[in-house]
Amino acid sequence: MKYLLPLIVAFSLFMTPVNAFADELILAGGCFWCLEHDLESLKGINFVQSGYSGGDLQNPTYENHEGYQEVVLIDYDSNLVTLPEILRLYFRNIDPLDGKGQFCDRGDSYRPVIFFKDATEKSDAINAIVSASNELRVPIEKISVELKSKGQFWLAEEYHQDFAERNELKYKFYRFSCGRDQRLDKLWGDNARSINIWNE
Repeated sequence: MKYLLPLIVAFSLFMTPVNAFADELILAGGCFWCLEHDLESLKGINFVQSGYSGGDLQNPTYENHEGYQEVVLIDYDSNLVTLPEILRLYFRNIDPLDGKGQFCDRGDSYRPVIFFKDATEKSDAINAIVSASNELRVPIEKISVELKSKGQFWLAEEYHQDFAERNELKYKFYRFSCGRDQRLDKLWGDNARSINIWNE
């Protein structure tokens, strides 16, 4: 028994913590149902949650989140997927030319925003903006994705989480009627909804 504790301690030193490479990213890109659905299938993504960020109101709700954007919190394994890859998939699932909303959803709550936590994330976001403008063959000033310092993330109501999976028919009808995929196909062509290398 006296050897058991040292053995456990020694063994634990060689164990890699489960979340050793876990990192988080907050993105806004229109309806959080869609963005959650589009990003969570990427290898290396641990989970995606829908919520609100960017505002000052305490405890925002779906009925009252003035000043906030609908966002997703992405928890990912940085040993399996890189931030530039996630940002590439993000851009290919939004209309970065539209700063007044996304697709059929209009207004401040739906405009695209990348929330960065430090200089490295900000640099990666800027590089993604440059690459997107090159691929779309538009001046960089046309890319209407805001870069904003990361603030608090407020989890949205339970019925918004995994909405596409739990309400498949309603989600598909909404997505089609909103024209999301039609616009993505027109904008990005074969690269729509993909993590293909930037076509610059």
